[in-house]
Amino acid sequence: MNHISSGNTASAKKITSPIAIKVIMIDLDGTLLDTAEDLALSANLMLSDLGMPEQSTATIRSYIGKGIQKLVKRTLTGQLDAEPDSALFAKALPIYEQHYAKNLSVNTRPYPGVVEGIQALQQAGYKLACITNKAEAFTIPLLHATGLFEKFEIVLSGDSLPKKKPDPMPLIHICKHFDAQPHEVLLIGDSLNDAIAARAAGCHVFCVPYGYNEGRDVYELDCDAIVDTLLDASKLVKRVA
Repeated sequence: MNHISSGNTASAKKITSPIAIKVIMIDLDGTLLDTAEDLALSANLMLSDLGMPEQSTATIRSYIGKGIQKLVKRTLTGQLDAEPDSALFAKALPIYEQHYAKNLSVNTRPYPGVVEGIQALQQAGYKLACITNKAEAFTIPLLHATGLFEKFEIVLSGDSLPKKKPDPMPLIHICKHFDAQPHEVLLIGDSLNDAIAARAAGCHVFCVPYGYNEGRDVYELDCDAIVDTLLDASKLVKRVA
């Protein structure tokens, strides 16, 4: 039996045999790249410019998962679902974007097992796509800075299509791009957004335990497996022509 888990064995996800897959989509923040420190750095620079108190990286990390606009709103309010004053938000968002553009890859690095996992998947012949809610203006430079851009045949950012995760539209777009049926496609992600999008599209989904699931336990997600690394994920799939 293949059984990849991480610590919480009482609720570990199991699959009994490799899943037949043609295409693998991989999330960016919290799955491929550890972006939390640079996102937090930019958030605190924004708060400083606004004359507001800075917050810890751990706190800002819990705000990550639904794009930069949501991150800014959560940073301003200190809550996951509250709405800040509209004028304050309108002032804060461009300040944040300016800081983040300058600090995209100060501390951001691929997670352990990412480079090795991608190499294993490429060698096995899978088609690879990167699918993220991050805006293209940040996604493409970040993938180039970390040496991952050339690994993917297609990159879909949060503003590439009219809708983004958790809507299934980006996943369905990838399926059509590669002429693959949804059941032949796997999404590897770290959050509720990824799980919801994959289930809605009819795709398989693996989740990693180290990412940014808004502070929630990844084992609560509806996914096919919890995988410690992308390299572990490569061992739970088999390629179909």
